[in-house]
Amino acid sequence: MGKRKRRRFTPQQKAQAVELVRTSGKSVAEVARDLDLTPSALANWVKQAGVDMKKDPTGELTTDERRELAQLRRDKKRLEQENAFLKKASAFFAKESL
Repeated sequence: MGKRKRRRFTPQQKAQAVELVRTSGKSVAEVARDLDLTPSALANWVKQAGVDMKKDPTGELTTDERRELAQLRRDKKRLEQENAFLKKASAFFAKESL
């Protein structure tokens, strides 16, 4: 049995699958099998949907918070690189001016 090619799902598709789990009375594994998904992926979607609904400030990060955190990490990395470049440039020009 070969590896399955990684698929991408829209937020709407994920929401529909989660809603199916919640309303159908079937287990996550049964719904995953019906939708040709892995049970672990569907279970993660259901768990994340629960986190998003509760908005517990001390609990796990919501989807929006995760997105914002990823953006902040990218910005931080870019700023650190710019800062390192500016330090090297200022050291170079300080050395040249002597």
